[in-house]
Amino acid sequence: MTDREAHCYELVADCRLRAATDLFAHTWDPVVLAALRMGPRRRRELRADIGGISDKVLTDTLHRLLAAGLVDRHAHAEAPPRVEYGLTSLGQSLVEGPMTALGRWAVEHGDELLEAQESAARAPG
Repeated sequence: MTDREAHCYELVADCRLRAATDLFAHTWDPVVLAALRMGPRRRRELRADIGGISDKVLTDTLHRLLAAGLVDRHAHAEAPPRVEYGLTSLGQSLVEGPMTALGRWAVEHGDELLEAQESAARAPG
């Protein structure tokens, strides 16, 4: 174990696990990643596929995902200009790995989760 790895275990807030879980901290990040799973999309296609996301939130989300190296932006040299967003290999690995596993878990346990949340909301105090 390197000194850096040892330090990571001492300061959990600075470790790679935090960097990975931050990818799910923003509500729309996994949704946009899932929408890009089937291939590159233009902004308007993303908004239509997702539904319920404002243009500003989509812009902020795409900027965050670009900065994280999960999405790339390809501007085609055409008139009018056409820009598409797609998953990088890193983004694809996240979608096909942890996000797929989380999706399976949600299908299997989603009803239990919703029931527990509804029960807690009905409980006094």
